[in-house]
Amino acid sequence: MIRMILVAALLTGASAAVAQTVQLITEDEARLPAASRSSTRAITRGPGVKLVTPGLVGNTAFAFKVAFEPHGGSKVDPASVQVVYLKSPPVDLTSRIKAGISAEGIELASARAPAGEHPIRIFVRDSEGRQNSATFTLVVR
Repeated sequence: MIRMILVAALLTGASAAVAQTVQLITEDEARLPAASRSSTRAITRGPGVKLVTPGLVGNTAFAFKVAFEPHGGSKVDPASVQVVYLKSPPVDLTSRIKAGISAEGIELASARAPAGEHPIRIFVRDSEGRQNSATFTLVVR
């Protein structure tokens, strides 16, 4: 019984963390110089990464959602997910959103970022070891 209560408390705590507003990008990070953009395209059977949140959001708190699309019966390994803000130097955002990462994607009920254009790259790997990444620009007005 005690074990069930502890599990329920841990699950409730994890849900509360996702429901709290996450500062996705800080003002100081937004002021960093832009990173040089390099584009690599290759055919891959690695998991797809799709931004579900509209690319343009207001500067109030917004829902941040990304869907992972595995192929061939594989599953995305949540521990492999890395989220990077493409600045110089790059800013690893993964620890801030860890509570919202699952095999299905990333879901934060409430996130904040300063006004501006924010290039973000998400790296994923599936259960077959195939990896992929996707880059998108989140625009905050």
